[in-house]
Amino acid sequence: MSTDGGLHVGILVFDEADELDVVGPFEVFTSWAEHSEIKPRVSTFSRTGDGVRLAGGLRMLPHRSADDVGPLHLLVHPGGWGTRTLLDDATHREWLRAVRLQTPVVASVCTGALVLAAAGLLAGRPATTHHDHYDELARIDPSILVDTEARFVDDGDVVTSAGVSAGIDMALHLVARLESDTAAAAVCRALQYDPPRTV
Repeated sequence: MSTDGGLHVGILVFDEADELDVVGPFEVFTSWAEHSEIKPRVSTFSRTGDGVRLAGGLRMLPHRSADDVGPLHLLVHPGGWGTRTLLDDATHREWLRAVRLQTPVVASVCTGALVLAAAGLLAGRPATTHHDHYDELARIDPSILVDTEARFVDDGDVVTSAGVSAGIDMALHLVARLESDTAAAAVCRALQYDPPRTV
């Protein structure tokens, strides 16, 4: 990996996104930036750059808008009740398809996978989501190979995680993948987090 600070992680935020879907990966990736030799940049962004109200009522002001977040190496799409609106949002689905073309890795947390599926990004791939939504994921795109056992599924350029706290495990996995196991272990120590053996 480059050491020029070019690796950029973007976490999408939107109204009614689940808090832990957002802040779990955010905490992992910002801790990574502090302990990393490659010094990735981490940005939160909403479609317009305006603040959002997450599912539990937490209000959040993102760093940037979708238009000015710039090129990303990794996009994280959280889940939560707000995905219900995004599933029916043709503009959002089109934006996702466009971003996918220029983003090496797209990841989802929890029901964020439903939105990726609706945009056609999971067609023919193995993927997972929150256990309450396996059937819905399969209905959206029957070609998806729904993994009902994994905490996260890494299919190369698309990575999906199961419900809520699994997003932390997925983020740690991505730290290991994008830099090293040593970097991921440093983040675990900093966060005092003891991940499952699969991470």
